[in-house]
Amino acid sequence: MSRYDRAITVFSPDGQLLQVHYAQEAVRRGSAVVGIRGSNAIVLAVEKRVVPELQSDRTEKKIVLLDDHIIECQSYRLSVEDPVTTEYVARYLAGIMQQYTQSNGRRPFGVSCLIGGFDADGPHLFQTEPSGTYYEWMACSTGRCEKTTRDYLEKNFKPQLVTSEHGAILLAVASLLEVQYGGRGLEVAILKRSSPITKLSPEAIQSYITEVQKEKEDREKKT
Repeated sequence: MSRYDRAITVFSPDGQLLQVHYAQEAVRRGSAVVGIRGSNAIVLAVEKRVVPELQSDRTEKKIVLLDDHIIECQSYRLSVEDPVTTEYVARYLAGIMQQYTQSNGRRPFGVSCLIGGFDADGPHLFQTEPSGTYYEWMACSTGRCEKTTRDYLEKNFKPQLVTSEHGAILLAVASLLEVQYGGRGLEVAILKRSSPITKLSPEAIQSYITEVQKEKEDREKKT
């Protein structure tokens, strides 16, 4: 099969672009990430890799705020006189990623992005993939052990559980604990309408971890 991955535009006999497949595999080897779209908030929870003792944490960011000063956001506002929509940002990023799958001299991005934001009709959560496709989700995951975290979300996500910010955070933390024993190195951010993004302190995250573990112990006792 190696002869089919030398050029990005050559399909393998089973219809795959192997360079895109390799980029998707790179995503699956990355840190676990979970996104939850609540009624009034969007929660993003990520697994942070342990950094060397002398490395500054600020050099490794998994959650980034896209603000009005971003050039593309300003371009959209100048063109249509409205704030940029969440779907537009997702579609724009997906378009760039797709361009890198269709011409020689380039390689697909081994990156998957979760993009959350508030539009006039409420919160939205999108995911982009290395192939250039994008989807909207109520809850999703990417990175290592994606199937495990996604199976947990599919089994436990209920709209009534994420009507509160507390419930959405609890679900995000619980899904990551399926693949991250003890919750070491988790980062959780909450986005609300017309509010700056909020990142939970390690103490606050630990309180959610304790609550998840207690609920799990209570369920096991009942069974």
